[in-house]
Amino acid sequence: MSQMPQQAALSNCPSCAEPLESDDRFCGACGYDLSTVAVPSPDTPTLTMGHGAVPRPAAPAAGGAPVAGAAGPGTPGDAWQRGRQRPHAEPPSPPHAQPQPAPEVPFTQPRSADPHPAAPGAGVRFDRPAEPEEYPLQAPDPAQAPDPRQTPQTAAPGADVSAGPAAAVCVACRAGRVDSDGYCENCGHAQPRERDHMEQESGPVAAISDRGLRHHRNEDAFGLGRTALPDGTAASVAIVCDGVSSATRPDEASLAASRTASEFLLAALARGTHPQQAMHEAIVAAAQAVDALADEPAGAREHSPHQNAPACTLVGAVVTGELLVVGWVGDSRAYWVPVDRAAPAARLTEDDSWAAQMVAAGLMSEAEAYADERAHAITGWLGADAYELEPHTASFKPDRPGVVVVCTDGLWNYAESADEMAQVLPLDAGTRPLHSARVLVGHALDGGGHDNVTVALVPFPLPPQGAGSA
Repeated sequence: MSQMPQQAALSNCPSCAEPLESDDRFCGACGYDLSTVAVPSPDTPTLTMGHGAVPRPAAPAAGGAPVAGAAGPGTPGDAWQRGRQRPHAEPPSPPHAQPQPAPEVPFTQPRSADPHPAAPGAGVRFDRPAEPEEYPLQAPDPAQAPDPRQTPQTAAPGADVSAGPAAAVCVACRAGRVDSDGYCENCGHAQPRERDHMEQESGPVAAISDRGLRHHRNEDAFGLGRTALPDGTAASVAIVCDGVSSATRPDEASLAASRTASEFLLAALARGTHPQQAMHEAIVAAAQAVDALADEPAGAREHSPHQNAPACTLVGAVVTGELLVVGWVGDSRAYWVPVDRAAPAARLTEDDSWAAQMVAAGLMSEAEAYADERAHAITGWLGADAYELEPHTASFKPDRPGVVVVCTDGLWNYAESADEMAQVLPLDAGTRPLHSARVLVGHALDGGGHDNVTVALVPFPLPPQGAGSA
């Protein structure tokens, strides 16, 4: 048992430097056991811990084991009046040893047996398991996409950048390069293809085609053009095609049909063919172009015996000085929307579909037929496996200005009736067709974008040469 030194030599607590009385055995401020100190020890800094400033723990009574929270005999009655909690008892450090700073631990940590006790003279004992020398790094989360604000790495200083144009950068992660197949080498995302979103203006006519929000590719296509009739009158053409998703290569079918029909129409109109006759012949030519896609190499069918012929629908419009002609096969549509919205709008086409047949036969109302899951089953299309090609054409002589809306079901599913289409179409569609087409496509995307969306707008009558979107 250590002998208690002369208390007269201790005018201040060696732990917290609080003034002491001559007969104090414990510090009234921090509870320090003064009987273990022979001479004043050097100043010891307070360790900051989880519950504030915690002074150096008190030592046990001579020959006894430390007891957590227990005061030794002779503790002054005012030891708890300063709002401090007596710390757990710890073995005292030699008077000459300085306590070493240590990491912060909770003050209320359990006093369990420590497999790695502090070495004698360490000053402070922290009862916690030993920590490894190395900490494994957490694996990156594959579900977390890189920051899109990141920019691709630039070439190192002095690198040769004259070898060619920089490789395309992924639109998803903004870091990886795009390989020749159109996929990012870093995150694997497929890159937008040229047909995912297309916009075009041809004089006063404009069209937009968008992949939509659910399909993995755009199977729609359109063709626009403007020409002059033999008498000098201007004529505008718009063709919209929708690939049949259940067919093989529907995107190729719609592209072939739209290009063939629009080019045929422009050439026939310039030769002086009547617009309605030209429309009929253009549809027949488009059907032949789609039929040709079914002519595969001899061994192709052996490798893919369950594939069917490419197929698509078609709808088109021709506007001349006084005449409006529409033609169609399938369920793509044309609407007439007058500039004066007080006048009624009209649908100019009738679907080649199961629902239309049920309505025409009087077996169902239009609402019942189009609510049926078989509503969009088409009964007419362009393709080698079509039962019989029946091009539909109709001609009109509107008595007032308006706009012809030519579209696939990816749009009219969200504005089915003529009145609904008129409500969605901007009032200035005749003078700003491209802007108005964007509005219509946005309406379909806001509604869900379940299908590819394609729309062309043709004003009637045609504005003077050179007029277009503002």
